[in-house]
Amino acid sequence: MDFNKTRYTLMNRRRRIYEGKAKVLFEGPEPGTLIQHFKDDATAFNAKKHEIVDGKGVLNNRISEFVFQNLNDIGVPTHFIRRLNMREQLIREVEIIPLEVVVRNVAAGSLSKRLGIEEGTQLPRSIIEFYYKSDKLDDPMVSEEHITAFGWATPQEIDDIMALAIRVNDFLSGLFLGVGIRLVDFKMETGRLWEGDMMRIVLADEISPDSCRLWDIKSNDKMDKDRFRRDLGGLIEAYSEVARRLGILSENESTPMGGPRLVQ
Repeated sequence: MDFNKTRYTLMNRRRRIYEGKAKVLFEGPEPGTLIQHFKDDATAFNAKKHEIVDGKGVLNNRISEFVFQNLNDIGVPTHFIRRLNMREQLIREVEIIPLEVVVRNVAAGSLSKRLGIEEGTQLPRSIIEFYYKSDKLDDPMVSEEHITAFGWATPQEIDDIMALAIRVNDFLSGLFLGVGIRLVDFKMETGRLWEGDMMRIVLADEISPDSCRLWDIKSNDKMDKDRFRRDLGGLIEAYSEVARRLGILSENESTPMGGPRLVQ
C-alpha cells in the first residue's frame, strides 16, 4: 500500500476552505478546526515572482510548529493545536483580521527605502506597522485611523494586537539571539477566536523564515526569504540552517533538497 498516495488522496477529498500563496486550508476533523497544509511555493512581490522549491513547505511547517508550540507554552494565545505530519498542522478556525502586522527591530526592506535609512541600522525602539491585506492593492500600509474607520478592527482590538505583537517579538528576539540569529523584523497575522460568546485575539498564520528577516549575528548572512526575493540562492540551505540551530533538524538528518523549478 502506498501510504503517501493514500494520504494525499484523503487530503484531496477534504473540503478546501481557502488557498493562499504558500498554504492551503482544509476542513478539519472536528467543528471549529482546520488543517493547514504548507506548499513548496516560494513567492515574492505579491506572487509576481513565483517558483516551486522542493522541501520548503516541510521546513516551514516544522519551524512554525516549534515557534507556535513554544508560544502556547508561555501563554501566548495562538490558533495552533498540533502538527499532523510533515506538511500539515491542526489549527483552530479563527476569523482572520485583514491586516498584516509588521514588527521592525532593525532597518531593512521597505522601511529603508521609504525613509532612506541604511539597512542594518538598529532602530531606537521596535516599530509596529499595519498593512491592509490585499494582493490587488499590493498590501498598502495603513494607519490606526484607517483600521477603525473601515471597521477592520476596533480600538480595543488594535490594542490587543499590539500587545500580542510585543510579546511575540520579545519571545522571538530571545529565541533567535540564543542560536546566533538576529531578528531584523517579522510579519504576523491575527484572528478572532470565538469560544461561545467570548472572543479573544490570537496569533494565526505562520512564523517561519518566509515571514521573518533573520540575519546571522556574526556574518549578517540572510537566512530568510530575502534569499529568494534578491536572487541570492541557497534558500533551502538557509531555512535548514535555521531549523538546525533551533534543534528541529539534527546535523545528520537529511534535508529536503531539490532545486527551484520555475512556474510558468
